[in-house]
Amino acid sequence: MIELFVDGASAGNPGLSGIGIFIRGEGHLIQLSEPIQPTNNHIAEFTALIRGLQEVKKLGANFVAAKSDSKIVVSSIEKNYVKNPLYQPLLKEAMDIIQNFDMFYITWLPDAQNKAADHLARKAIQAQKS
Repeated sequence: MIELFVDGASAGNPGLSGIGIFIRGEGHLIQLSEPIQPTNNHIAEFTALIRGLQEVKKLGANFVAAKSDSKIVVSSIEKNYVKNPLYQPLLKEAMDIIQNFDMFYITWLPDAQNKAADHLARKAIQAQKS
């Protein structure tokens, strides 16, 4: 089983944004901190999940346990529905990748339990400020 922890962050609405991805399991320990285009926090959160799913797919994982501190992302994936049309293409992209896994589930975590991904997302924002 692969555990995928994701977080997106924005310094503004929109503002400088970054994503953090922390992957562990099946002999892997991967940390990614990537700046993304200035956006809002929700888009950053969806982008982090998509990017994390892409990485897990490259590893050939079959069983993925994703974890996010974004209630909108977790709820959207669980229901395969998001009301805001801005987020609908992001949900579709995530769901298309999820179809590749034999087993997938996503869990909401409080911020305090998602510190590794949060640190990586904030690091990506700081990298853009220097």
